[in-house]
Amino acid sequence: MLALTTQVIMAQSKGDSLRRIGAVEAAYMAYGAEFYQDPSNADVAYKLASTLALTNQVDTSFFFLNIALQQNNSLRPLSDSDLLNLSMDARWATVEQAQLSKYQEINGKLKKPEYALKLIRMIIKDQALDYHMDLGKRDFAKNGYAPHWFFMINKTKSELNAQNLEEMNKLLAQYGWPRYSDVGDLAADAPLLVINHHESEEFRMQYIDRIKEACLAGEGSCMEFAKIHDRILVNTDRPQTYGMQFKFNRGVLEPFPIENPETVDRRRKEIGLEPLAVYLKRKINYDWKVIQKD
Repeated sequence: MLALTTQVIMAQSKGDSLRRIGAVEAAYMAYGAEFYQDPSNADVAYKLASTLALTNQVDTSFFFLNIALQQNNSLRPLSDSDLLNLSMDARWATVEQAQLSKYQEINGKLKKPEYALKLIRMIIKDQALDYHMDLGKRDFAKNGYAPHWFFMINKTKSELNAQNLEEMNKLLAQYGWPRYSDVGDLAADAPLLVINHHESEEFRMQYIDRIKEACLAGEGSCMEFAKIHDRILVNTDRPQTYGMQFKFNRGVLEPFPIENPETVDRRRKEIGLEPLAVYLKRKINYDWKVIQKD
């Protein structure tokens, strides 16, 4: 026990790096050692809970998650795809209601709180298995072939996406298009993820007017509207409007061609977006040098 404890404490600073390379068992041991040294550290408790959830240690994960969320008033943990295993457990409903209650105490009551929770569940499914997919893609880039488990994970993710699409259509028919004032910012953006990740541009075109309407009314994400709008244009061989879609050029990310690039900041400003040079530098470390016209 002493030897194990010493080994764990020595590894405590390596939790994040171990997790990044897929060594989740070693990662949660490292996080556990860090938590042992400072049980008041909610951030470490959360990392411990999410890493344990990835290994399907549900009971222990719930234990640390409850510690991590004691002073947390956000709905965002409810959308964390690393907690997918927990979201399938009956105890998850208690976590949802507790976070919703704390959120509404701080931010005011939502008009459609149950709709909000249903939408947030869609986010978990949309992002589900992304950790595993990223590991598989990394292995492919390194070795030239994907690990055998990657193909089953990919198939499962496709099935989850299909379920999400069906659920989204049911919710929209029942509750209408989600608005920030009804369900909060996080939940209102859930359909945009499903729409953006669909393979069909024709499908995206069905919703783009409603997404734009919500953006202009301050009831939806203008950032996501711009991404989806530009994705439709790029994937139909047209220049983009806001500069939100990128491509690799000799190993370097750069924006796809932009229509009237000298006035792109004017268009971005109209929907509340920062100048393109600022966005590209932060997002992909790209220097945008096109002089803008007022």
